Amino acid sequence: MIRALARLSLSSLAGLRWTALLLVATAGAQQASVATRDGAAMVGAAARILPPAGFVFPINQSLVYEVEWRLWNAGTATLTLTNDGKLMRVAGTANSAGVISALYPVHDRFQSVFDARTFCSLNLSRHTEEGFHARETLIAFNYAHNRSMLDETNLKNGQSKHQENDIPGCVTDVLSGIFYVASLPLDPDATYTFPLNNGGPTVNISVRAEARESVKTPAGVFNTIRVSPQASAGPLKDKGRVWLWYTDDERRIPVQMRSRMFWGTLTLRLLRIEHI
Repeated sequence: MIRALARLSLSSLAGLRWTALLLVATAGAQQASVATRDGAAMVGAAARILPPAGFVFPINQSLVYEVEWRLWNAGTATLTLTNDGKLMRVAGTANSAGVISALYPVHDRFQSVFDARTFCSLNLSRHTEEGFHARETLIAFNYAHNRSMLDETNLKNGQSKHQENDIPGCVTDVLSGIFYVASLPLDPDATYTFPLNNGGPTVNISVRAEARESVKTPAGVFNTIRVSPQASAGPLKDKGRVWLWYTDDERRIPVQMRSRMFWGTLTLRLLRIEHI
C-alpha cells in the first residue's frame, strides 16, 4: 500500500514536469499585438512575447521549495535563473526525500535557455531519473523552419526517438514560462491565453488571475496573486486543477504552487531564497 502511494506521489513529483512546470504555462508567437475579447487578454498567433518595460528578471537567485503530498514530505524542488549576455537560463530540479525516496526515488533536472529580449525559448533539456526509469531529453526550437525537434534517449536500454512538430514564430517552454507569467499585469479576473510547446504539438494555455491572498510558507508570509493555468489540450486537459501564487509586488516571486489531480494534492511552498 505504501509503495503504491509512493509511486503515485513521486510519479507526480516527477510531475514537476506537469506540476511546477504546468504551473508555468505560457508561450507566444510574433509581433506585439494584444486584443481584448470577452474580458480575456489574448495574444494572437502572430504576437511576439516581450517582457514589459521595467520588468526585472530575478537573476542569480535560487528558489528552494518543500514538496508536500497528503501531509508527507515528498522532497524538494528548486528554480534558478541566471543570465549569459542576451540569453537567460532557468534551471530546475526535483528530488524525492524520506521514506518516499527509499521506495520510489526521483532525481530530475531541467534547463531552459531563452532570449531575454523576446522571451522566445531556444531549447529545453531534461534529465529524469524516476524509479527504474532514466531518460535524457532535448527539445530545440527552430524558428527559421517553425519546427520543434525533440530527441530523447532511454538511458536504461539505449533506445532513442526523434519527434518534430510545427510551432509559431516564438514559443515559451514550461520553465521559462514561469517568469513570463510573472511579467504579466495579472489584473484581477483577467485571463491571458498563450500557446505552449513542450516538444509535442503546441497547445493553448489560459492563465487566469483569480484573487489576491495572504499565503504563509516556511520562508514567511506573503501578499500574493493567485493564478490558475488550464490547458486546451494535452495530458492534463480536464485531469485536475493547478494554481500558482506570485508575490503581489514588483518581484513576482512564485512562493507557492499546487496541483489537485486524481492521485491527490501536491503542494510546493517556498522554503528560502538563495543568492548565487
